Amino acid sequence: MTHKHILLLPGDGIGPEVVAEAEKIIAWFNQHRGTHFTTSTAYVGGIAYDKTGNPLPKETLDAAHKADALLLGAVGGPKWESLEYAARPERGLLGLRKELGLFANIRPAICFDALADASTLKRDVIAGLDIVIVRELTGDVYFGTPRGVETLPDGTRKGVNTMVYTSPEVHRIARVAFELAEKRNKKVCSVDKANVLECTEMWREEVQKIRNSEYKSIALSHMYVDNAAMQLVRNPKQFDVMVTGNIFGDILSDCAAMLTGSLGMLPSASLGAKDKNGKTPALYEPVHGSAPDIAGKGIANPIATLLSFAMMLRYSFDLGKDADLLEKAVTAVLAQGLRTADIMQDGATKVSTSGMGDAVLKALATVAKESEKAA
Repeated sequence: MTHKHILLLPGDGIGPEVVAEAEKIIAWFNQHRGTHFTTSTAYVGGIAYDKTGNPLPKETLDAAHKADALLLGAVGGPKWESLEYAARPERGLLGLRKELGLFANIRPAICFDALADASTLKRDVIAGLDIVIVRELTGDVYFGTPRGVETLPDGTRKGVNTMVYTSPEVHRIARVAFELAEKRNKKVCSVDKANVLECTEMWREEVQKIRNSEYKSIALSHMYVDNAAMQLVRNPKQFDVMVTGNIFGDILSDCAAMLTGSLGMLPSASLGAKDKNGKTPALYEPVHGSAPDIAGKGIANPIATLLSFAMMLRYSFDLGKDADLLEKAVTAVLAQGLRTADIMQDGATKVSTSGMGDAVLKALATVAKESEKAA
């Protein structure tokens, strides 16, 4: 029996809707796969501000430290955009990343064959796509100081954000990328802007040092971020593992999301370093935002959240076979032609958020039986 505690952070917008579907899947694994996952729920983001006046209440942070893994829905929305910067929902998420030391964000971009025609790119460009973007998550301009906006003596305003990295920060994220590549196609592309930003010139040099000293079997290339963005939509299958800083990774991973047909298809894992007890802090979340325009309508796509739970099974709980089952169930549902509104195609059957979750549950039962027969 695998006894683990999962902290659920539904958050804002469509977050509660997609996390509710993940709860169904967690219950299925407890009933059918010999796991014993317990769950609890806490506030983060806009709803946390509404309830407590803080986007990351102390109670949530305490619960996060105690949990074995966190599953987040989404945070943010126009309702809170007028708040001072420190009180906005996104600061709750950034605070979680910082407080838990979640420095490595892993975002796979996989094109399911059934959705190859849902992308805005031609089928032959994205069919079979399977890449991973590794984004450094606790440094760069999002956290660097000095930062802020000031009014100068002549009345003009000046905004400042600081891009900063240290070599240890670069080394640890590079190792995450290289270790992933060792289990894949042994190829890493490091993305920077070394031609104009000294910070990322240092990044390039330090990534190369780690490759040369520790991962000589990995083929390492370097690419400027503007070219990387172009190549992602020109020839994305040239990549295997991409590693980059916080702001570049934020932009490139959202670009990669659309290669798969929808942001609603992309999961992610944010991992920290192991503590003295061998525990690795981890937060899993869909890449999509809170989508307040469709919140409460029952049309959000829960697949990215379900695939985020599959990543949890794989990375936090070492349950690779169970993760495989969930991923196969999602593949089977898509092959059946079931679609939420964001990935709807001609000839497909449109289903609601809960309808998609129920379909994945049904497919899980089928693929589990098939797996048992094969064994």
